[in-house]
Amino acid sequence: MDYIVEMRHITKDFPGIRANDDVTLQLRQGEIHALLGENGAGKSTLMSILFGLYKPESGSIWIRGEEAIIRNPNDANRYGIGMVHQHFKLVHNYTVLENIILGAETTKHGILSYEEPRKKILDLSERYKLKVDLDKLISEISVGMQQRVEILKMLYRDAEILIFDEPTAVLTPQEIAELMQIMKNMTNEGKSIILITHKLNEIKAVSDRCTVLRKGKGIGTVDVPTTSVEKMAEMMVGRKVKFTVDKSDSKPEETVLDIQELSVFQPHIGKHLVKDVSFQVRKGEIVCIAGIEGNGQTQLVEAITGLSPVTSGTIILNEVDMTHHNVRDRNEGGLSHIPEDRHKHGLVLDYTLEENLILQTYFHEEYNRKGFFRFDVIRHNAEDLIQRFDIRSGRGPITAARSMSGGNQQKAIVAREISRDTDLLIAVQPTRGLDVGAIEYIHKKLIAQRDSGKAVLLVSLELDEVMNVSDRILVMYEGEIVGEFDPKTVTENELGLYMAGSKRKEVASS
Repeated sequence: MDYIVEMRHITKDFPGIRANDDVTLQLRQGEIHALLGENGAGKSTLMSILFGLYKPESGSIWIRGEEAIIRNPNDANRYGIGMVHQHFKLVHNYTVLENIILGAETTKHGILSYEEPRKKILDLSERYKLKVDLDKLISEISVGMQQRVEILKMLYRDAEILIFDEPTAVLTPQEIAELMQIMKNMTNEGKSIILITHKLNEIKAVSDRCTVLRKGKGIGTVDVPTTSVEKMAEMMVGRKVKFTVDKSDSKPEETVLDIQELSVFQPHIGKHLVKDVSFQVRKGEIVCIAGIEGNGQTQLVEAITGLSPVTSGTIILNEVDMTHHNVRDRNEGGLSHIPEDRHKHGLVLDYTLEENLILQTYFHEEYNRKGFFRFDVIRHNAEDLIQRFDIRSGRGPITAARSMSGGNQQKAIVAREISRDTDLLIAVQPTRGLDVGAIEYIHKKLIAQRDSGKAVLLVSLELDEVMNVSDRILVMYEGEIVGEFDPKTVTENELGLYMAGSKRKEVASS
């Protein structure tokens, strides 16, 4: 069998960790080959070696039957390899067109020429059904559109071997369906795709074969159509995984969070992104706000947590009016927050793990005596949370947050927020970008919070998460709550109609 790409016996070390341990991967012409593994299993590292971002300690890469020397991404491009990274590499104040041609510009007499590139990009976007507005700034387009720009960047450079690193982590269900179709269109045209993911349903939907990594080692390659989701999950985490969430009925008690007629006006677009929203969250229940991305959930959470101001309405936390209080007051008043954007609001990437784990509590006497940090206590706290929440990092407490895998960054935030033992936990997309083992673990943690008498407000785009974890569901559409549901009696289809705005009903603010 001739392979378009063969990575043979790849080994890669980082300080304190072997990221890839004698891994072999073989990609056939015209197939979608999934690379599956837990967070930190070495998937992104392996693909970064193929793309020339890292140099392996040992092993070889063969492209179309010949050994390839790939020292940097330019070499990879010359071999026809392109990569869409998990965190997009785009310049936000450049246009879509400028981003696509960046580094591969066409010049005439030393002056940039846009005419030919524009024509080539329009042809590509038509051919692969990747419609984008070439003159819009990156800062003005949605995340789903930004991903299309990244794909067009690869196609513009005539890539034949395409690497997608966690491509659906930030997409809505509709955008995911579109992306899957785009990938199929590409392989129909003879392109070969490596898909890094830990979403088993997506692997089942589009992949031909799947190679599984666990803790840096290759576990095996399977034929996707003939292998069950349960089998792949077990190969990935090394044990059987439960896909359903065990939970008893909720026993709600007194109200912790009371939102009354909350509105948030955005002056630069001249409209309300949150309109007269009222609801309560009580001790001992998980209330979930469901909706398609961009319907005001982000602005609602930012208003509740103090990240952005409120136009009108009130926020009562533990019977105290917090509407105009700052973030620290709210944190000290009983609020924990797992934010939507872990890099922007969740971590200081250049701090160590142990520093990130005390971001809201470093001034407490436990960690700080008379203005001096108690480094032994800070270290002990980090070691305890690393152990309890299975945070994997090359150098333990002193690992730079930036160098950790996305899933382990997320686990660090979850560990910090839950360990603060507050009355209200606001969890926004808490399992975004996590593997099935970590998702199962975080769902258990959310339910344990509820069962210990905490109030949990969950914001999620994942319908199965919404249905499995919540006790009450509120659907948000265009800044308003358009329905309240019991997950035991509502169907996904019914929820979808409310999320799309085709149905609505009056909500009792109970």
